[in-house]
Amino acid sequence: MKKLFLVLAMSSLAVVVADAAEQDTVNRCAAIITQFQQMPEKAIPRDVLRQAKGLAIMSVVKAGFIFSAKGGQGVVIARTRRGWSGPSFIATGGGGWGLQAGAQVTDFVIVLNNDAAVQAFSRGGNVTIGVDLSAAAGPVGRTAAGAVMPTAAVYTYSRSKGLFVGVSLEGAVVGTQRQSNFNYYGGPVRADSILSGVTKAPPGAAPLRRALGP
Repeated sequence: MKKLFLVLAMSSLAVVVADAAEQDTVNRCAAIITQFQQMPEKAIPRDVLRQAKGLAIMSVVKAGFIFSAKGGQGVVIARTRRGWSGPSFIATGGGGWGLQAGAQVTDFVIVLNNDAAVQAFSRGGNVTIGVDLSAAAGPVGRTAAGAVMPTAAVYTYSRSKGLFVGVSLEGAVVGTQRQSNFNYYGGPVRADSILSGVTKAPPGAAPLRRALGP
């Protein structure tokens, strides 16, 4: 019974993810960045973004009653010598068991603080937050000291809509979406080629790149 509920929940979330067109995902990620920068007293400090080697941006849906499931889609983008790279598509999913009920949509911004973090997402496989890469809650506020050396490979930021007990990104497995990259770039392309800037960013990525600034 437990497995049946989990399968049904995961199936419903998979439909939500599958229905999101690649350009819609890119546009949503651009909006997420803008919203995070505009949050009073909770904005991602400008210096954190200026020093970032890359960012992973996702919207994650978590829902359930007793049994829970979560799934989401987004992109990772890296800083290159010629500015921001094009987006490489990523997704996450999973299930759980416990005293929890409700539904929640959470927007995540994962700041990649060093080259190793970017390389982890460039391999085209899965990355486990807090395992493959050390993670810490990022500093907030426009006056936060951005000159302080990062304390972890990635900083995580979240913004939730709805109600759910126990949402966390720690331990989440984030995987490259090769088919979405194929669809968006019009052919087979590797994550490392995208994030290094070898593969040119499509025109549709312009709003996201503008939102991130120089």
